[in-house]
Amino acid sequence: MGSSFAAPQLAIQSASQTIVEGGADGTTRGVNRVLGGIISYAKWPGERPGAARTMCIVGDPRLTDRIAPAVAGGPAISVRRMTAAGVTGGGNCDIIFLGQMPVADRQRLIAWVRGRPVLTITDDDPNCSFGAMFCLSGRTGSVSFSVNLDAIGRGTLRVDPRVLKIGSDGGGR
Repeated sequence: MGSSFAAPQLAIQSASQTIVEGGADGTTRGVNRVLGGIISYAKWPGERPGAARTMCIVGDPRLTDRIAPAVAGGPAISVRRMTAAGVTGGGNCDIIFLGQMPVADRQRLIAWVRGRPVLTITDDDPNCSFGAMFCLSGRTGSVSFSVNLDAIGRGTLRVDPRVLKIGSDGGGR
């Protein structure tokens, strides 16, 4: 089995940017819109339509500390903060948002997720080289993301390829 970090640039697809309003509130709305769009394109094995999802935030998010994604016409998403140990010890997380955290915790979470139906998103790895499926980055006036196709391919979730469009269409379908 090869290293999960080998040649990450070959497995990365960049999506276009979502323009956001100025200030912290605009960035928060932009991040939540992009997160909702990403989630709307993920399909969990045996998913029941409208099934609620749990997003666990581990570490300290860089772009906003007010993460509250919403999927238009989709499932309710509850958000809770957890430790890496809490997640791997049975946190029942459908989505893990990785903020700034010790490298060992990040590696443990990424390794734990392999083969599990868990969507991983981070805002602390703009090059998407540490194993999360989706990597957000923010600049003045925009939020963009990259997609790690290797990480998606190792999981049991199915992600619609149209997800690459959500950055340019405002996060909707």
